[in-house]
Amino acid sequence: MLYLKHPAWLWLKKNDKGKLPEVSADLQARFDMGHEFEQYAEAHFPDGLKVGFNDYNEYISMPKRTEEALAGGAKTLFQARFEHEQTTFICDVVRIVGEREVDLYEIKASTSPKLDHILDLAFQAVVLEKCGYIVNDIYVMHVDSNYVREGDVDQKQIVATANVTNEVKAEMHRTERNIRSAIETMEQAEMPDPSPARAKLNSYSEWLEVYKNLVPIEEGSVYELCRMNADTARLFEEQGINKLADIPLEILDKKQQRWQAEAIKNGQPIIDKPRLKKFLSSLKYPLYFFDYETLSSVVPFFDGTKPYQQLPFQYSLHVLDAPGGELRHMGYLQSDDSVPFESLAETLQGQIGEQGSVIAWNMSFEKACNTALGNLVPSYKQFFEDLNGRMADLMLPFSTGAYIDARFGGSASIKNVLPVLVPELSYKELGIQEGGSAQRSWMDAVLYGTRASEKDQVLKDLEEYCKLDTLAMVEIFRFLTNIVAGEGGNASEPEQLSIGI
Repeated sequence: MLYLKHPAWLWLKKNDKGKLPEVSADLQARFDMGHEFEQYAEAHFPDGLKVGFNDYNEYISMPKRTEEALAGGAKTLFQARFEHEQTTFICDVVRIVGEREVDLYEIKASTSPKLDHILDLAFQAVVLEKCGYIVNDIYVMHVDSNYVREGDVDQKQIVATANVTNEVKAEMHRTERNIRSAIETMEQAEMPDPSPARAKLNSYSEWLEVYKNLVPIEEGSVYELCRMNADTARLFEEQGINKLADIPLEILDKKQQRWQAEAIKNGQPIIDKPRLKKFLSSLKYPLYFFDYETLSSVVPFFDGTKPYQQLPFQYSLHVLDAPGGELRHMGYLQSDDSVPFESLAETLQGQIGEQGSVIAWNMSFEKACNTALGNLVPSYKQFFEDLNGRMADLMLPFSTGAYIDARFGGSASIKNVLPVLVPELSYKELGIQEGGSAQRSWMDAVLYGTRASEKDQVLKDLEEYCKLDTLAMVEIFRFLTNIVAGEGGNASEPEQLSIGI
């Protein structure tokens, strides 16, 4: 797969893997979710025998142990390894269904088969045929997104199986050609052209992080343009464009890209004060600045919930009762592994008044969480519906182009906006600095107990992190209010814009 994403990726993996970035915490979390799901898929094969490996020596011995297991009469193998000349793979499940005939199964913690899965299975099928096997049926075992947990996890219901035989076999001839090309690439003395323009299979962003380890990206590079893809990178290469400031606006087809490039050329923020004023005047006091932290897991932890459902275990609430009034803070954090939803709903209803705007950043997320909580705790359903009717999105001025600053990097994320507008507030000194870490830390410390000794510190870090999320909104709101009141810094009027909003 690395070769298909970018030829240089495979070359580095085989020849200079020290230049590849370490596995990120988010990626490791996805791996862990996959391993958690595997047990339920494997349970569909009670006769299964795991080959597997725990260290390098066991890895080296896998082909021999695979052969021995098959010779001993095993009909289903988990984590078996097959190899032919310079190709090898470890399959999730292989079933012997006849003389040298097999069925293949790939276990994936996604909610449906993906192109990557098809291409991976095509590689497996090609190698198996080279090893003298006939590949019959091919399947992807994935998560059933409609599964609702009630009691113990039901292995039959949480796992869905899709027959992808036709799709895989349609890719096998092309896969054979790619294998030959991949082997040639690995054996080259020099790394192939690492340009992000050569990235495929929607891997541009992922490869760009690798590329940054190979070629330092100067400030103002075109690679800082938001919402880039390989096609855009290739267009810039063909036209010899290396700097953001040199990009002709007419070749950019995404409004966020045009805003970013326009702000670069302008040299200062571009602010539409009338639209900012209209937005701010729509907010009704008291103002409730609100943010959830949520858990999401492939295997639902609580009854009544689904795979990957975003479920709140914490919130932060900053309150401004009137313009210039004293800022108050409240919140909720579940500190044990009991079901948090009713307690959270009760606390929130007691802290948030019946009038006033409820302000979130990217409010669609908070509204979805409110809807989920209303369904999980029906006695609070009306409360959460009313809450959704009062929601306002502080991200809108930035996501719709009412306030454009090149330093946002074309992003309307609060993590990009805050350091520019309110640099004195920072997540850098916190024990938890982003939502993914918050989720994993809480689940490890509270639900699974794998960080039980650190639980008190984790809870403290979570409180500080979530509190900063809502305080950041307060300070950004104050910044915008000052801009509208004429107390902001230099900025261009929106009439100078040559772009549409």
